[in-house]
Amino acid sequence: MHTWRKSSYSEGHGGNCVECRTDQGRVHVRDTRHREYGSLAFPAPEWRAFLAAARNREL
Repeated sequence: MHTWRKSSYSEGHGGNCVECRTDQGRVHVRDTRHREYGSLAFPAPEWRAFLAAARNREL
């Protein structure tokens, strides 16, 4: 099992927390406060494209 990592932008007091992990070329993303809801999985190249667009304020 791969380790979940919390976003460096997550607030320390329980709000806006997102975690992700990689597994077999996919990136899994979940809400830290509602882990019981499961996660969304994206192909790694699509996740990288999403992050690049977010960094460039293209979203």
